[in-house]
Amino acid sequence: MRYQLSLIQCIPLHSELDVDDSPIVFLPVRLTLVESVAFKESCMQVLERDLLSKNIILDCRQNTFISSSGIGALVTLYKAARKKGIELVLKNVPLQAMMVLELTQLDNVFTIELSEQYRVARIHKSENPLPITHRSIRSLGKRFLDIVGGISGLGITAIAFVPIAIAIKLDSPGPILFSQVRCGWMGKRFRMWKFRSMSVNAETLKGSIPNQAKGAIFKNQNDPRVTRVGRFLRRTSLDELPQFWNVFKGEMSLVGTRPPTPNEVGIYEVPEWQRLDVKPGMTGEWQVHGRSKIHNFEAIIKLDLRYQRNWSLVYDLKLIIKTIRVVLTKNSGAF
Repeated sequence: MRYQLSLIQCIPLHSELDVDDSPIVFLPVRLTLVESVAFKESCMQVLERDLLSKNIILDCRQNTFISSSGIGALVTLYKAARKKGIELVLKNVPLQAMMVLELTQLDNVFTIELSEQYRVARIHKSENPLPITHRSIRSLGKRFLDIVGGISGLGITAIAFVPIAIAIKLDSPGPILFSQVRCGWMGKRFRMWKFRSMSVNAETLKGSIPNQAKGAIFKNQNDPRVTRVGRFLRRTSLDELPQFWNVFKGEMSLVGTRPPTPNEVGIYEVPEWQRLDVKPGMTGEWQVHGRSKIHNFEAIIKLDLRYQRNWSLVYDLKLIIKTIRVVLTKNSGAF
């Protein structure tokens, strides 16, 4: 039996695959936004059927490219399948697809059967091991700017560290630095650093604080968890100085999109994953066009996508200059 499902094809698995009654879903050649939405919807149709098998095979043999939207589709499908007690098996995974899965640590989530092409490419190192989601990712000029900016920023951080540390300690008991896991390029997780601006039990209290924003972000203008010194640090953006270390390491960029938390990404729809096609930045469109005044996640998405469309080294430099002006403006910082 064979039937067509949007941009992909789904057929019962044949005997040569040694599994009975397991559907096969073929990934499209390029899993970008449009294809990812169609792919997710088609797979959800398969999941909604009463399946005799506890497996669904995702055949990757045709695939040559997976964007962050494609990762979003795979994550969404994994969660839906797990609720039904169904295992998703990625079969014939080529090198490029495997590199994306390793980058996002999804290789530890899915059952994976590698393709012969992957093994040959690994031996001969005949393919580029990193996916290309946006031209800024492979820009040597942007990386050079990040390294220079990161080193310069770390120098400023070293000078400011002692007075800021003393102020934090005198104002509120607890550590000087605060770290939090955020999602970067393609959803890869990293640990982001800041000067602590909240009480030590801030994460525990978060559930009791009303969210004044709409969508996959959290904002509260009068958040009681923020300390007195913390409000000053946020208003002047001094709390973000330690992020120059993330920039120097390559986990972030000087300019990019706002780095979301895993909880925020966990409720993204597939199209919203587009914002992860570039590295997160210490500043970006949201920083110079409202920052804490933006209470709608859709507005952030539009700013992030505008940055991706308009990106160039000159554009980055313009945003850096605008950010400095914004930070020096009274009451321009975060809550």
